[in-house]
Amino acid sequence: MRPTAVTLLAAALTVSMLTTQVQAQAGPELQIYVVDVEGGGATLFIAPSGESLLIDTGNGGDAAARDAGRIMAAIRDAGLERIDTLITTHYHGDHIGGLAELALQIPIRHYVDHGPNVQPDGSGAQYMQRYEELYRQAQHTVVVPGDRIPFGGVDIRVVASAGRVIDTALPGAGMPNPYCRNFEPIAPDLSENAQSVGISLRFGDFHVAHLGDLTWNGELELMCPNNKFGTADLFIASHHAQRRPAAMSNSEPLVYGLRPRVAISSNGIRKGAQAAAMQVLFSSPGLEDVWQLHFSQFSGQEYTVPGMFIANRFEGETTVPIAPTAGQSPSPSDPPIPPHNGPADYFKVTAQRDGSFTVLNTRNGFAKTY
Repeated sequence: MRPTAVTLLAAALTVSMLTTQVQAQAGPELQIYVVDVEGGGATLFIAPSGESLLIDTGNGGDAAARDAGRIMAAIRDAGLERIDTLITTHYHGDHIGGLAELALQIPIRHYVDHGPNVQPDGSGAQYMQRYEELYRQAQHTVVVPGDRIPFGGVDIRVVASAGRVIDTALPGAGMPNPYCRNFEPIAPDLSENAQSVGISLRFGDFHVAHLGDLTWNGELELMCPNNKFGTADLFIASHHAQRRPAAMSNSEPLVYGLRPRVAISSNGIRKGAQAAAMQVLFSSPGLEDVWQLHFSQFSGQEYTVPGMFIANRFEGETTVPIAPTAGQSPSPSDPPIPPHNGPADYFKVTAQRDGSFTVLNTRNGFAKTY
């Protein structure tokens, strides 16, 4: 029996309605949740298609349930039922430690990393066996610089992985970087930090730089003498906005070369957002704002941001010192870190294809559009 015109029209309308429903559910925006895991790493991306990508899973040990819970709060807000792709930038406990706990609460379909652990005595070594068990039950990809990571029509390119960076500049990049003068490589970093998977994420005219804990030599190789990355609208500050001891991360050639409009510091109360790193961020050409996940005792009032740009304080906070706290964390001479357990607030970034984006502080409802 041949289909009638009415039947064909009804079928076409049904397909059209289903397509419209899917597009309505997906939405036209890119969403980013920068989650407070106390100076660890956890950033969640939601593509307009509805696909999800999580970078890192926070701390392990006694903090695993806390950090997994905070990531799940963002996941629930986004209305997700699974994580489509998980990128583990490197195998330190503050970036992989919460994975086992998180995997008990939500399915993860695709695991992405830089390959074998080069630091068997590092803080993440104890989590590697469970990590390998999990990715063997799913899809697993080891990426190299230049690879693309499929993500709902959003262009994600790997710019660093396993101690290497891209050989060829990203489209529109490759110009000489004037900030490279007087900066030299230092002794090789043999830790997992230097192995970090770093990505460029483009959504239309909106560009994000997320480089994990990439350290000094990797930054210089990526940005000098020519800037292979180009500029970024949003910079998730490298290594929790740390620069010390010695030359660690957030070099001027990297930050000034990226020329970010906005930087977000994934710092803790006394980890990251160091005065030396904040000086570089604040003096970056074209920078409009820095947002901090936590008030940092290493910044003090001297190098911090107004309170509306800080997502979390800490229990028992009464006064904010002007001068940054001396010392580096962790140090035996440091006073105990004030506790901040249980739920926490986060930043939610909503980006449009035209390059405009809004950052929302869920603690106070303050939002700013760029």
